[in-house]
Amino acid sequence: MSSTPVNWFEIGSDRPEEAERFYADLFGWIFEEQGAPGASYRQTAAGGEAGVGGAIRATGGDSPNYAIFYAEVADVAEACRRAEAAGGKILVPLRAAPTGLTYAHLLDPSGNRLGVFTPAPTTA
Repeated sequence: MSSTPVNWFEIGSDRPEEAERFYADLFGWIFEEQGAPGASYRQTAAGGEAGVGGAIRATGGDSPNYAIFYAEVADVAEACRRAEAAGGKILVPLRAAPTGLTYAHLLDPSGNRLGVFTPAPTTA
C-alpha cells in the first residue's frame, strides 16, 4: 500500500458554468467561487468527508479543457525529480500559491497528466 493519497482533482473548462451545472446535476456537488476576479476557481467538497475535494477552473484563450488528479506528497521538488527519473516529464514546474501550498503538473510516460502538491504549512 502507498502512503501517497490522491485527494484533489481539478477540471479545466472553457465553459465553467456548464461544467458546474453538469457535475451538480450528476452528483449533487455544490460549488463555491474561490478565484480572484477574472480567474474563476469553483471549489467543491465533492464526496464530503469520505471523498476527495476538487474544483472547476475556467480556462481561457488557447488553453485546452482537461481533468487532472493530484497526489499529496511531502516534497514537490523531490516528486518532480522522481517523475523524471521514472520516464515522466514536468509540464508545470514547482509553483507556490499565495497560501503556501506548492504544486507541479507532470506527464506520465504514456501521456497522462497528473499533479502533485504539498499543502500549505499549518500555523499553530
